[in-house]
Amino acid sequence: MSAVILVTALVAGGVYLILQRGLVRAALGFVLLGHAANIIILAAGGQRDREPAYVGEDMPTDGLSDPLVQAFTLTAIVITFALTVYLFALAGHGGDEDGKSSDAEPSDADEDHGTVVDAPSTSGEPVGTTSTGDQPTGRTDGKEHA
Repeated sequence: MSAVILVTALVAGGVYLILQRGLVRAALGFVLLGHAANIIILAAGGQRDREPAYVGEDMPTDGLSDPLVQAFTLTAIVITFALTVYLFALAGHGGDEDGKSSDAEPSDADEDHGTVVDAPSTSGEPVGTTSTGDQPTGRTDGKEHA
């Protein structure tokens, strides 16, 4: 009975957190759902009315647990951990919540290096440099990469 109450509380908290706006909260919601899944698997593999796994002739049969349930639980823990790491990585690389661009990909509009020269100039500056000539913008006419 206590496993039912614990699973209910974990699932309710997990669903509540998943429905929240932030990605970190959603990741924590998946962690709670993963814990609830582990408890369900362990509770489903109860000890009563089950024969133990393969037992040799001289081994005692009482007090043995089913290794299949433990293997399923270990697999669920690994999957939950991988999903959590992935979601936290996504949350770490995301942008600000107010709609500004993120630091992962700065745009050309955010940088102030001067005006970009689009056409070849008569002053001898190569295409893709600023009008001040000190900082390249990364734009080329394609001949340098051939």
